[in-house]
Amino acid sequence: MAPDAAHWFADVPPARRRRLTASRRVAPARIRKGGRVLWDFGSNDYLGLSWHPALREAAKGALAEGPLGSGASRYVAGDDPAWHALEAELAGWKGYEAALVAGSGMLLNIGLLQALAARHDVIFADRLVHASLIDGARLSGARLVRYRHLRLDELAALLARTPARRRVIVTDGVFSMDGDCADVGGLLTLAEEYDAIVVLDDAHGLGVIGPGGRGLAASAGAAGHARLVEIGTFGKALGGYGAFVLGPKAFIEGLRQRLRTAIYSTMPPPLLAHAMLRALALVQEGALVHALHERIRTFQQLAAAKGRPATDTAIQPWVLGEDEAALAAARRLEAQGFFVPAIRPPTVPEGTARLRISLSAAHPLEVVQALVEALPA
Repeated sequence: MAPDAAHWFADVPPARRRRLTASRRVAPARIRKGGRVLWDFGSNDYLGLSWHPALREAAKGALAEGPLGSGASRYVAGDDPAWHALEAELAGWKGYEAALVAGSGMLLNIGLLQALAARHDVIFADRLVHASLIDGARLSGARLVRYRHLRLDELAALLARTPARRRVIVTDGVFSMDGDCADVGGLLTLAEEYDAIVVLDDAHGLGVIGPGGRGLAASAGAAGHARLVEIGTFGKALGGYGAFVLGPKAFIEGLRQRLRTAIYSTMPPPLLAHAMLRALALVQEGALVHALHERIRTFQQLAAAKGRPATDTAIQPWVLGEDEAALAAARRLEAQGFFVPAIRPPTVPEGTARLRISLSAAHPLEVVQALVEALPA
């Protein structure tokens, strides 16, 4: 008889177990949970584009003319011409020589760091980078060195005493749980001084910050820098699914040959490429980015009136400390018609459990005001 496998994960504390609670997003910034429709402050649909009729029509048009699934890896039979058009549009708009699309941010980050580094190399990562970057660093076989969050002085000291020939600095752009931002200019200065490259995952910056919503690197005037590799996603502000990497043409060509998580993975449905081309056009028009910035400014002003700090991004952490305090606050907000997820360790450090508020251009300003009034002091 096969042994019982139930005990394999019995060490996960019940209080820390993640639960899947069935819910459905039913309209822009609206979600149905437990039979009730709530204002959705949990999704990363920062511009409301996942509901935009132009994207839906683009997807329907592509589906009317082609298949639902791509049918294969891009390197076999899944290389729809729309992906080439999307890569060219991304590279030109973002200010890079070339772009490469992959199935998801998780797949891209894991494969990218495996392609970049090996056991004789060193990866330096901000302590709060996304889990996908940590997993990619570990799977690469390189030595992983973590530096305290945003502490470039500590990173400089670590770089100075590391003799490895190949050094990779890894950071989020906008950090997903704190809403604060990396110092891209400072990181590139260190990369030049210590002969390193910078991998910037700006998943939460695209469509949100920088000139025209072009992200953190554009805000720092660093887009297209020879030592910068930028990662972005379609699954947040652009309202779709998938991810992409930007960099020098020769670098991207090298990735085409070595990115195992793209080579050995089925390509996303081609309808997504058509929809994301339309999403980029809408971001470039500017109205949705402007609307999101209005919501961010409103939140900042109202939070300041309650004595709370706020970020310049769409991510607003409302730190409450203990796990139960965050869970109780989330339950109270849900009773008042707001879905705001409670985030607890190990996702965030011990003692910093919080409500994670995601602002969207789709939120009416009066709803943002009502939310802040309902938040605990």
